[in-house]
Amino acid sequence: MRKPSILVIFLIVFVDLIGFGMVLPLLPKYVQDFGAPGWMLGSIVASYSLMQFLLAPAWGRLSDRIGRRPVLLVSTAGFVVSYALFAIGSGLSHGPTALWVILASRILSGVCGANITVAQAYIADMSAPEDRSRRMGLIGMAFGLGFIGGPVVGVAALLWLGLPGPGWVASGICLFNLVLAWFILGESRRPEAASEPRVGGRVAQWREVLARPRIGLLVGVYFLSTFAFTCFETTLGLLVARNFGFAPRGTDAVIAISFLFAFCGLIGAVVQGGLIGRLVRLLGEPRLIALSLVLMAVSLLPLPFLGGHPDVSLTALWQDPGTSRWQFVVALFSVGGPSWFLLLAVLALLSVGSGLTRPPLFGLLSSLTSPGEQGFTLGVAQSAGSLARIAGPVFASTLYDWHPAVPYTACAVLALIGCLWTWIGLKAGRPYVRAPLERAANPATGT
Repeated sequence: MRKPSILVIFLIVFVDLIGFGMVLPLLPKYVQDFGAPGWMLGSIVASYSLMQFLLAPAWGRLSDRIGRRPVLLVSTAGFVVSYALFAIGSGLSHGPTALWVILASRILSGVCGANITVAQAYIADMSAPEDRSRRMGLIGMAFGLGFIGGPVVGVAALLWLGLPGPGWVASGICLFNLVLAWFILGESRRPEAASEPRVGGRVAQWREVLARPRIGLLVGVYFLSTFAFTCFETTLGLLVARNFGFAPRGTDAVIAISFLFAFCGLIGAVVQGGLIGRLVRLLGEPRLIALSLVLMAVSLLPLPFLGGHPDVSLTALWQDPGTSRWQFVVALFSVGGPSWFLLLAVLALLSVGSGLTRPPLFGLLSSLTSPGEQGFTLGVAQSAGSLARIAGPVFASTLYDWHPAVPYTACAVLALIGCLWTWIGLKAGRPYVRAPLERAANPATGT
């Protein structure tokens, strides 16, 4: 793969996630400041994943027909507009109007966010089958780094520029990305790989893809793993505030929880950016997927039972002029006493498991798909993940009200089901030999 193209694809996903990471932590504050009901916050948050669920296969199919480059350029331009719209809505003085504008901006962001499918297809086009899992790790690394940097940039923009600041900064970053892609990004899809328009409705097309046993299995496993991790993301803040004695709406809780998410993102970025290639060569994709799900299950089970008490106020420490930034970082790693170290260890294990799932899964999925079907098939998988991100929060928050351990136990069971499904369906217990692409992509062979 050409190195400039690698850089641009990495930056497209990274910048998309920077914008997402900037905006998401600020939405509750915006909604609270504008006096919105709870359902409005839920609608604003869910709209992004809903649009990805609906449109990821369509973006992928379009890129199969007309090429990856034009689709990536159009979607990146859409991000410029969506974040500008977010900034405009954030600056309005009339609360109801502002919220509807913000909702429209998140819908447009979700429409454009389906371009991650096209970025994956671009990497698949430019990589040999044996290299795809490692290349897909770049997408995961961009996810992790973007999710770390987004909240930091968003808070800084909010403090310096006010409520509209994060939107304008995100729009500007996306504009830079658009210019970079326009001048550097080439077309990856070969003309002979262009697909013909598909006959039949959306449901029929989905059924055609999922009817291939290995592809359907991989999409199902991706749904389960994403569902389990989304449940963790949804309830971690509540769990940490409850078990470690933070005030749920206090600044200390916000700082501590933001640190934990950044910590998880950093671990995931390191795993996906540096270890995937070696592990795929050592274990093969099926075994690595199964192992990742075991790690997720093992780490989810103890999380609800870890607790302690803060040793220091993070807010006071930050505001103390006598405290160095190094001392503050040390406090972040030790604020909850010995149990906090154990929590970090468990979260590190969970992040490793989650980080090891996506790249080999999408790499194998791509290798089982013909060149003319890459965008659509990866789009179906991406839609399954978006559906998990819609259903997961509802499932987790409902079960959490019964007892905090219930959603974590349920998701650990789901992860183990995914592991068994992978082990049996992909015969992960045997040495894995990759089939030629033409044979693997043919529905007649059973894949």
